[in-house]
Amino acid sequence: MAVFGAQLVFNLIIFSFLQKLSPIYSFGRWLLCGRLFRYLHPTDEQIKSAAGMSSGKVKNRREEKRRHANAKLDTTFNVPRSTHIHLDTAPVEAIDLVSLHYYPEYQWLMDFWFAAVVVYILTEVYYGLLPRNEMNISVMWCLLAIGFCLRLLFMQTSIYFTLEEGGERILVVTFGFFYLVAAMGVLVVDEKILEFGLEEAYTNFSLSATKFLNTHGIDSQGPVSYLTFKIILAFVCSIIGALLIFPGFRMAKLHLDSLKYSRENRLKQIILHLNFIFPLILVLFWVRPISREILCGLSWEVTTRLLSESVFEVLRIFLFVIFCITRLVLMATHVQSHLNSAYERIENLRKESGKISNVEIQKIVARIFFYSCMITLQYITPVLLLTLLMMLYKTLGDFSWVALFGEPAEKFVESLLGPQADVAATVTEPAIANSTTDSIVAKATEFSLAFMNLRQVFTPLWYRGLLSFLLWWTSASWFTSMAFGVYYYSRMT
Repeated sequence: MAVFGAQLVFNLIIFSFLQKLSPIYSFGRWLLCGRLFRYLHPTDEQIKSAAGMSSGKVKNRREEKRRHANAKLDTTFNVPRSTHIHLDTAPVEAIDLVSLHYYPEYQWLMDFWFAAVVVYILTEVYYGLLPRNEMNISVMWCLLAIGFCLRLLFMQTSIYFTLEEGGERILVVTFGFFYLVAAMGVLVVDEKILEFGLEEAYTNFSLSATKFLNTHGIDSQGPVSYLTFKIILAFVCSIIGALLIFPGFRMAKLHLDSLKYSRENRLKQIILHLNFIFPLILVLFWVRPISREILCGLSWEVTTRLLSESVFEVLRIFLFVIFCITRLVLMATHVQSHLNSAYERIENLRKESGKISNVEIQKIVARIFFYSCMITLQYITPVLLLTLLMMLYKTLGDFSWVALFGEPAEKFVESLLGPQADVAATVTEPAIANSTTDSIVAKATEFSLAFMNLRQVFTPLWYRGLLSFLLWWTSASWFTSMAFGVYYYSRMT
């Protein structure tokens, strides 16, 4: 009769533990501290010394008082742009992050995502050891984390709409329409080429929904037509693509900078290139002629069968896990390339003529570190979003990690664990009759029945089709934005 069962208590314990742990240990803070170093903005004395200006030493007490009285007038001064200014470096500490723009949002998102992943992993272990047919609470954690990711993407994109120049606003709108047309084109591609399973999933959902409504005495021809569903999905894809424009451009800039600072390390350059094209590799795994038909031996031209179809499905999910880990490991490298741009900007000043104020020099250096958390969010948010969609795809699509080891491993685990407990078996008519005196039990029983009915409408087949497409589209649109970004920063600037 319990919808959540023991995992509800299990999740509450984990949530309480992580809540107590968060003030002491932060996953987001740990990723940034101890791995990065920043450039300190030069002091007024350092700038004067580099420009060969007088340090302003006083000769007597009277002159010292006069200098203090006119201190506000002496805070700003100009130096030649060609002045060679030495920048000191310092490791990034936790205290340095507190004042950064978007740091609270970054820390909250990373910590909540980390908590959701921990809950998901432990819940997967729980389901692996004790197979259940009850609702998986980790799905709620994933949905909340996806909501936070989309909120941050909306927040960052809205900043470009408030700028006076308006160039970024036009770029977002233009790419939004571009992705709308692209999504419409993708949705009409035959399933033999792009295997999302959308049509089969929607047919299953429509029949289940119609049966559910008729069972409850509601005359209905089912949900909207398949064409209308595709149009709605195309507009959703357009919004996702527009939100990923600037994260894609930022990733391209960080990638090019990271390659520049890794010229002497060929192995690291290869890893950076693989990291960049990883979303493209994931996208190609949904192109049936060059993925499933070759690896699973479904084409008449291929006689060797490398993988079974169940292994192929789980392999796609496992590749997303590798992708997420790779991006997290290389995050420090990419963020450091952004912090290094402070030194480059000061060096570029030497190539210009004229003069510049000391305040402007200090702002140029300080601004790089001040906005580093926003840059980090643009780098990591799409990664977190893809990871969460992958976890939903695996859980709601009713896949098993054991399938990665082949069909014999699946049969062995099934024989070892025995038949699964069914929620429906626990909700019987006598139980309902005996629970009329207990309102709490009666409400729980009603909720269990409602949950069972909803599971008959939203089947794993429906989730597989929808989430498979969203996973593919998010990866494809993000990589397309990165490709445009590489072209822009390497050719146009």
